[in-house]
Amino acid sequence: MTPELGHGAIIVAGLLAIYGALVSAIGGRTGRTALLESAQHAALGVFGLVTFAMLLLIYSFLTFDFSVRYVAMNTNLQTPYYFRITALWGALEGSLILWAWMVALYTLIVILRHRHNARELYPWVLTTMLGVAAFFLIVMAVPAPPFERMTPIPANGRGLNPLLEDTGMITHPVALYLGFTGFTVPFAFAVGALATGRVGDRWITLTRRWTIVAWYFLSLGLLIGGWWSYHVLGWGGYWAWDPVENAAFMPWLTGTAFLHSVMIQERRRMLKLWNIGLVIMTFALTLFGTFLTRSGVIASVHAFTQGAIGVFFLSFLSLVVLVSLALLAWRWEALAAEGELDSVVSRESAFLLNNVLLVAATFTVFFGTVFPLLSEAVRGVKVSVGAPFFNQVTVPLFLGLLFLMGVGPLIAWRRASRDNLRRNFLWPIAIGIVSAAIIFAAGVRSTLAVLTLALTVFVTATVAVDFVRATRARLRMGEGLLPAMGGLLVRHNRRYGGFAIHLGILVIAVGVTGSQAWSLHREATLKKGEAVELAGYTFQFAGLAARDAGNHFLVESTFKVTNGNIAPREMRPAKKFYPQEQSPIAHVDYRLGWVEDLYLVLGDFERDGSQATVKVQVNRMVSWIWIGGVVLTLGTLLAILPDRKKPA
Repeated sequence: MTPELGHGAIIVAGLLAIYGALVSAIGGRTGRTALLESAQHAALGVFGLVTFAMLLLIYSFLTFDFSVRYVAMNTNLQTPYYFRITALWGALEGSLILWAWMVALYTLIVILRHRHNARELYPWVLTTMLGVAAFFLIVMAVPAPPFERMTPIPANGRGLNPLLEDTGMITHPVALYLGFTGFTVPFAFAVGALATGRVGDRWITLTRRWTIVAWYFLSLGLLIGGWWSYHVLGWGGYWAWDPVENAAFMPWLTGTAFLHSVMIQERRRMLKLWNIGLVIMTFALTLFGTFLTRSGVIASVHAFTQGAIGVFFLSFLSLVVLVSLALLAWRWEALAAEGELDSVVSRESAFLLNNVLLVAATFTVFFGTVFPLLSEAVRGVKVSVGAPFFNQVTVPLFLGLLFLMGVGPLIAWRRASRDNLRRNFLWPIAIGIVSAAIIFAAGVRSTLAVLTLALTVFVTATVAVDFVRATRARLRMGEGLLPAMGGLLVRHNRRYGGFAIHLGILVIAVGVTGSQAWSLHREATLKKGEAVELAGYTFQFAGLAARDAGNHFLVESTFKVTNGNIAPREMRPAKKFYPQEQSPIAHVDYRLGWVEDLYLVLGDFERDGSQATVKVQVNRMVSWIWIGGVVLTLGTLLAILPDRKKPA
């Protein structure tokens, strides 16, 4: 009975979403508030029904209801309790129900927050949000039903993908989906602005925090995904330019461009068309990423099993793009810029160049991701575009973005004078040049590493110069040091929250640079008692042990690690053997450090434990990537605080 209830709830929720979208549009067109209220009730019903369906699916997992195909394919009697819950979004159909639930939740929050302060845009925002929810519900009702029955009912399930049995499964998909679905809100407001002709600054003001929150969750999802890749997959890296990684990275790039370019529209009434185009592009890229992940057109360790929904997503993506282009053409004249670019040396120019580089990086990643598909479709030849291509093309763009990160916030609006440039950039540039010389003298011979680290110092110096100058100004007004600094952060939270986010990205850049330039690795086959040395560490193979670990069989090695600066320790890399998998899964053992991580992966071994192959890595600066994520989080929290100077 549970599957029928769940499927029925999805169908009714889909019908309610379609109804709500239609009556909200009619209400917006005719001004009938009763229709808007009815649409709001429909949205509440959609949220309640999707929540009910999701809870039913979780209940099916917890009770091992193998009559539900999705449960049977993604769990078994040995699956730990908490992974039975996260199995909800472990494959195609369940991820869609989580996606639909998040869209419904965002819709409910939009109703509570904006039904009174955005009266002109609100009906069309509600129509768009419910329309997006309706699409996901239709997909779950027709090509990918999560409550599909399975006959005959198996005595045990196939089990969750072993790579998903990790704590990252709790946070990574949730954060990523919150980012993807969060961009539905600014997209809905952009559609509302185009539909009503109110394409000024109001829709940007209303969606600024929404966009920051969506961008943050997408950033968090990418970082957690990197951590998951680092400590689970056993290859020692955190970013492989995998197609599904790229699919999440592209909307992050365009979302970042939008957050910067809206400042030009707010200040100079420029880039109206560009900003709406960026929002549309960002939302379209979230759909494109979903299509890549769930259609089965690509091979990826992150991709879901091939489903029949690719044509649905491609059709919906085409509809979104065509409708958006039609609305843009309709409001073309209203989107004309009111201001003009006065000088190439100005903050507007810096932000424009920032946008050009971000969009160029987006198209580079897009081209590299889809080129293998185009090649196979046109020539019938499978090709691969790997990390060397992406690194060669995007690294110069990212270096340019680092430089602009220091220039953009401090250079003057309209036209920068020679005094403005000297006052704001003389010391930061000098410090950056000196730091480059020191880094080179310290033995760093990689040009890329020297440039990246010097640019990082330059940008940090610009932030320090600005903050020190502003603090001195408040001290001259009679404030104490701590009140002056705290007052700056609170009263100018948007500015200094942005600076903190920049610092977080700089820390991540240092981590990426250091890990690429200074990490060491070695692979060795050792007999029991033999050792391998790397970077001053000695790793001695002490033997193997095997045991049953519940839903898998574990073969665990022991390595005694010694170094002159640390006490002896043991590390235990292992291999997991799952009954449903043909190949074993690596279980990495690692020790994190501020400067370097120890990272061991067990390879082949003799069954009697006399010999084993091990991959040993000393990964430098990787932890700085995760520290940068913490700094980025603090900056985001500061940036979304209510503005003390005007109502939120």
